[in-house]
Amino acid sequence: MEHAIYLVTLVGAALVVAAAFSSLIAFRFGAPLLLLFLCIGLATGTDGLGIQFDNARLAYFAGSLALAVILFDSGFGTPLNALRQAAGPALSLATIGVLLTTGLFGVVAYYLLDLSWLESFLLGAAVASTDAAAVFFLLRAGEINLRERVRSTLEVESGTNDPIAIFLTISLVEIIAANASPEARVLVTDLVLGFLLNMGLGAIVGIFGGLAIVRLVDRLNLDHGLLPIFVLTLSLMVFAAAGAIGGSGFLAVYIAGLIAGNSDIRAVTILKRFQDGMSWLAQIIMFLVLGLFATPSQFPAILLPAVLLGLFLIFVARPIAVWLCLMPFRLPRPEVAFVSWVGLRGAVSILLAITPLLGGLENGRLIFNTAFIVVLVSLVIQGWTVGPLARRLGLIVPARLGPLDKVELELPGSAHHELLAYRVAPGSPVARGERIPRWARPSLVLRDGRSMRFQDMGRLAAGDHVYIFVPDRYPALLDKLFASRAVVDPEDADFFGAFAVDPARSAAELEAAYAPGLTEEERKLTVGDLVTERLGGHAEYADRVLIGPIELIVRDVDDKGKITGLGLSLEPTAPVARVPVFLSAGEIADRVAGLVRNWRKRIKKQSAEAPDDAERSPQPVVERATDQG
Repeated sequence: MEHAIYLVTLVGAALVVAAAFSSLIAFRFGAPLLLLFLCIGLATGTDGLGIQFDNARLAYFAGSLALAVILFDSGFGTPLNALRQAAGPALSLATIGVLLTTGLFGVVAYYLLDLSWLESFLLGAAVASTDAAAVFFLLRAGEINLRERVRSTLEVESGTNDPIAIFLTISLVEIIAANASPEARVLVTDLVLGFLLNMGLGAIVGIFGGLAIVRLVDRLNLDHGLLPIFVLTLSLMVFAAAGAIGGSGFLAVYIAGLIAGNSDIRAVTILKRFQDGMSWLAQIIMFLVLGLFATPSQFPAILLPAVLLGLFLIFVARPIAVWLCLMPFRLPRPEVAFVSWVGLRGAVSILLAITPLLGGLENGRLIFNTAFIVVLVSLVIQGWTVGPLARRLGLIVPARLGPLDKVELELPGSAHHELLAYRVAPGSPVARGERIPRWARPSLVLRDGRSMRFQDMGRLAAGDHVYIFVPDRYPALLDKLFASRAVVDPEDADFFGAFAVDPARSAAELEAAYAPGLTEEERKLTVGDLVTERLGGHAEYADRVLIGPIELIVRDVDDKGKITGLGLSLEPTAPVARVPVFLSAGEIADRVAGLVRNWRKRIKKQSAEAPDDAERSPQPVVERATDQG
């Protein structure tokens, strides 16, 4: 017995170490990390090194707990401004998008596999949600500097679409396991009512759970070593409580993390570091367990239809669902194309594919194996191409800041002040003599091993370490002051246009200089307001607006989202011409309006020319009549 404990511990620890080591390969070569984790699990499973693991309940239990930890961490790290910015598109994708993907995928699965209609839609529901872990790794750890709106949409979608897919999958499993054949109308009604109850209870428990976590952390004077464990345990209690009363535990734990992460919770820096490590461990455990549970020797029997389904999901189902969901939001076509491509399937889809086995369905193993192959196809094709596609679509923007060395230190006894330690970078604004704002209070400077008061140091020099007391949620202005200038690649040298334009200038001057064809109402606006209006009311760093022969590029915005810097390019880029993408509702409306305007101009022109023709045409007749007379 004792020997078995040592052996299991040794094998388990070795797998975790191998998975952690594989992350170096992922960072080095841009490989999707989830794919490496799954491959390690497959290589050590039944058809690899021979480790026998076929306990579906244990795999589902471990995967569910790991997913709860990941969702709490993703909610904790999502700022409210990102949620507000991406709430509409992301929630549309997380709800309607999941339903559309389930329906489209289920129809094709019915004709490619030997499954009933309900089983086909069950398979569609299992692979309908994107994987938060895979998306977060590719976007955050992959050093892909995307536009903020695109990044926020993908991250919020991947964090919120799991509960909907989980509800659909479990509901269909229960219906099939009960040998029920409900009418379509009854089935839709039951699913809608069950969905509202499940999501509603989950949201309520998540809100109160998040508030309770913040209150308990602030009230209880726990040791800093115990505090992160306490918060993690409370998040799992929120997850379990919501599920116990019939709500969505995954939605509850995500909302709880969102509330806790955006509050003035104590020791937020410590909590973030701990949860980041726990999230990595949860990902490794979940992916390894799911890889061990799979049996690759069963894959060849369904390989062809499963690969075809994976390709259909990538190239047809996901793009159609994204286009229909994002049509009302007037997003640029490159962004819609990128969102439709970065719909990576991962551990959540494999985890949900275990539920048919738990429900004892006849085709449970077929559904699991198909979902596993679909996930592998998605990771291989989409995971390797995210960076190149983002560059081709022009969605990667130059970094706003150069090298920045900063440490955040939380002060004991107060949740409203922080101590920041900056190292002055060569070429930074403070090294060139820029003053530090009054709301920031420098207290200590370290130079050449000596510590002195800030007031006695004179001008800061490169290499100095400065300790500054600031209120929490300090503006990003400090980072800009202590960072050196960002190094821009030669390819991006003209990214922000050849000329600078003052956003406060009148748009009428723009019309007079370049004749872009502005309307009378647009000429009364400032250039900054014109760009904001063309962007749908919200502008962000690196946004581009094509107006006739010129292109205006947002160079900078302030903390309130107001444009403070614009660039002008006389050679507009057209990345949308290189890939087939769908038009948004706004673009469709613009094109229809343009066709209507052109049609009206032609009608007016024809009406203006008609009287002249009428006056000229009778004249020859009169002359001929006169000659005959």
